[in-house]
Amino acid sequence: MNEKLPSRENAIKLLYGVGCSQNVVRHCIAVAELAVKIAKLASKKGVKVNQKLVEIGALLHDIGRAKTHTVHHAITGAELAKKYGLSESIIQIIKRHVGGGISPQEAEKLGWPNDIYVPQTMEEKIVSYADKLIEGAKRVSIQHTITKMSKKIPEDSVKRMWKLHEEIMNIIGNLEC
Repeated sequence: MNEKLPSRENAIKLLYGVGCSQNVVRHCIAVAELAVKIAKLASKKGVKVNQKLVEIGALLHDIGRAKTHTVHHAITGAELAKKYGLSESIIQIIKRHVGGGISPQEAEKLGWPNDIYVPQTMEEKIVSYADKLIEGAKRVSIQHTITKMSKKIPEDSVKRMWKLHEEIMNIIGNLEC
């Protein structure tokens, strides 16, 4: 997969250009730093991961927050990414990063187009997982995130988050940071 990805600097400029706040940009940078760390650990374990795609996908995962801070930021972000000519891989990361993914039934209830909203590729999984470990721009535990989110999201979503956590931990071992 040799697709054209924006540079780190251009991705950050794009976030500001579409109207993301300083806090959203700081969050995206923190997620990108952690996601790259996870991608490097996975690579060391022999997993094929496009680290540049992970970095840029993580930087742009919340681009939709320029327009909304609801769960719909994933769809809005994918639309913005398309509008700005970003690669399909980036669009998929943006669309699939919410929670541990959104099931077809949940997507239908949200009024989203019929599509796959659960992370499929290793890059999508790493960005989604790193996002669960950053609150604002601060590193938190998966337990903290799941405890906080389990009050707001369906039980199946919580299970998908745990499954994502276990999958990543099985690959990289314990995440020290």
